[in-house]
Formats: sequence, structure tokens, C-alpha cells
Amino acid sequence: MKVIQVQAPGLLTTVQDLGREGFGPMGVSPSGAADAISLRVGNRLVGNAEDEAGLEMTLLGGSFLFPEGAIVALTGSDFGATLDGAPVEPWASIEVRPGQTLSLGPTRSGARCYLCVRGGIAVKPFLGSASTHILSGLGGFDGRPLRKGDVLNIGAVDQAPANESSRQVALTNRVRERLLPRKTLRVTPGPQCDWFPDSSLRLFYSSTYRVAEESNRMGLRLEGERIPPRSGGKMITEGVSLGAIQVPDAGLPIVLFVEQQTTGGYPKIANVISSDMASVGQLRPRDEIRFESVEWETARSLLREMEDLLASPQLIS
Repeated sequence: MKVIQVQAPGLLTTVQDLGREGFGPMGVSPSGAADAISLRVGNRLVGNAEDEAGLEMTLLGGSFLFPEGAIVALTGSDFGATLDGAPVEPWASIEVRPGQTLSLGPTRSGARCYLCVRGGIAVKPFLGSASTHILSGLGGFDGRPLRKGDVLNIGAVDQAPANESSRQVALTNRVRERLLPRKTLRVTPGPQCDWFPDSSLRLFYSSTYRVAEESNRMGLRLEGERIPPRSGGKMITEGVSLGAIQVPDAGLPIVLFVEQQTTGGYPKIANVISSDMASVGQLRPRDEIRFESVEWETARSLLREMEDLLASPQLIS
């Protein structure tokens, strides 16, 4: 079996796939890749099924030795990757020869970079997923971020995928432009949007917010204008969805993310649409964002457009 030897883990590198759905009633959030689109594209570039597990690196990448070689792809943010010192092109398949080392540095753009390898990262599934749930210490590689000296198994490949050849395959420039992260996040109304007076809604949609240092995979805390809720009354704790924007008593919004709590007792003013969740995954501390309200049908149409793009034969060249 081929392996990856971790020479340096980076700041926060974990095994992630597309997450585990359906366990909210048990108190287990989906987890999974913070930028699921980058993971899906990376898997396609190396000939995997799109839900294979890869490595998610946050803000600072690691260094990885491939004793038997591999076919890999780097997607998401640019971490200035090199292969034995030579620059590596992101969003493209790369042949790593036996004994070569892939090294990544600090981010040059967004928050997260993904390393996908043909065959995927082979770990024991937890509730049907390879994803690491950091807060609970479940899944992934021993339920934790990677450490120096870890050895990761690469999954077996039954046969060479259709895109395997001496020719490197890459994401087309047109698609890369379409997938650039957004700083204006589109949202639909939250279930308690009518708890907020018109003046609060106008303030929310006209304000620029800054991502706080305390943000993580559980949620992004925002700094900026405080949103006053309707005076009086408390809500009963209820289930919350991925991308829900809660407004706690202090008035500073929180965007719930992939390791979110599964219930909450704060009113939700809005919800980030599905096609913009990958952009949330690329937000760094101190990044500035705004919110734009869209209709439900617009949100569905944008999701269909994104899925059609990812399914297109013209995705790679």
C-alpha cells in the first residue's frame, strides 16, 4: 500500500471528505471539507470519486513525502506549493515520483488548500465518513489534526482512471474564474427574520463585517455593526442549519459552519445559500464581507448552475 509521510503538518491539517449527513438528531454535525467544491474538483482531477477523502490545510500548509509516488492535485487557496523545490501549478494533476516531497507554505490568497491523491486517504470511517470532527475528536486520522511523523495510507486503485496519461489535466481558466471565492455572500431570509425591525435588517444588509480571530470550523464570528433584535421575548432552542446566521444578545452575527452545534437558541436573521458556502470556507480572520439578500428561487437556480458546472465534461482540459 502506498503511503504519505508527514514531515511537517502545517497549522491545522485534517482528513476531510464531504461529511456525514443525517446525524443531527444525535448531536453530530456533518463536518467535512470547509470548501467542498475545491475537494470535489481535486478528486476529479486525480480520477477519484468526488467524495474521496483528502487533506484540508488551513492558513499554513505542510510537507509530505511520497515514498512510492502518487498522482495528486492541489485545489483551493494558493499555498505556494513546491515539489522538491520546483513550483507546482494548483488546480491540476501532478505526478509525484517515488521519494519526492511536496511542500506548502503560508497562504497567498484564501484560508484553505486541499491535497487530493489518487485512491484517496484511507482511514477508518466514523458514521460513514472519513471526515475529522475536531471538536469531538472523532473520525479522520485518530480524530485529530496531523502531526509530524504521521503515516497516512493511500487507498488502492482498481484500475487506471480515464484521465490518467502523461498529459497533465487541469481545471479550465473559465471554470477557475467562476469558482473564485466571493466576499459578498448571498443569503435567504432566516426563520426568525421577522424578529428584527426593518431598521435592523437595513443595517445588516448595508454593513461591512470583519471575520474575527476567534472564528473556526464551528462558526465565523463577525465584528462590525451590532444588530438590535426585537425587544422582549426569548426563543425556544431549535435545530439549526449549515450557514445559518445567528444574532446573539450582543448583536454581532455568527455564521454557523461545518462543525456547528446542531441546536441553538438565538434568532437567525439569514442563511448563506448553498452555492456560496465554499466561499465561507475560504474566509480568513480579518477578511471583510457583506451580505446580499436573494429570493428562494434565485438560490435554487444558483445551486443548479453550480452543479451543472461541476458535472460538465468541459470542467477540465
